[in-house]
Amino acid sequence: MKITIVCAGKLKEKYLTAGIAEYQKRLAPFTQFEIREIHEEKMPENPSDAEKQQVLAKEGERLLKQVPDGSYLYVLDVYGEEKSSEELAAELGNLMTQGRSSITFLIGGAFGLSAAVRKAADCRLSFSRMTFTHQMARLLLTEQIYRAFKILRGEKYHW
Repeated sequence: MKITIVCAGKLKEKYLTAGIAEYQKRLAPFTQFEIREIHEEKMPENPSDAEKQQVLAKEGERLLKQVPDGSYLYVLDVYGEEKSSEELAAELGNLMTQGRSSITFLIGGAFGLSAAVRKAADCRLSFSRMTFTHQMARLLLTEQIYRAFKILRGEKYHW
């Protein structure tokens, strides 16, 4: 099983990179785990709706090119479905049981997602109705993937 996170933007905050590195290390016994980054498109100052859509479309194309062929695609989307940790774990377990060898989670940039990215998703996933930075979402997602493997193995993790 290979799990990939594809995201727009580089992490610069040391506390986030340290947290992600810790969960990557913890995930090593369970899955092959990779994070792929693309650079974020620059948005003009006070963009028109057409300019916003053009920027999102370019960024979305580059994000989707990083998704491995045949991978089950989760897109983190504010308009997506909220799931509990147990529900996500069960879904990942079902995908593994079905023989899926690749699962990808995609995180857009600061300006959101293009319609093409949303359409490409097998599942649109929302962490909350609250807003988080896309950098923070990367840490939260990595932790939730680790938590899912702990749940699937019946091991304790803060419960």
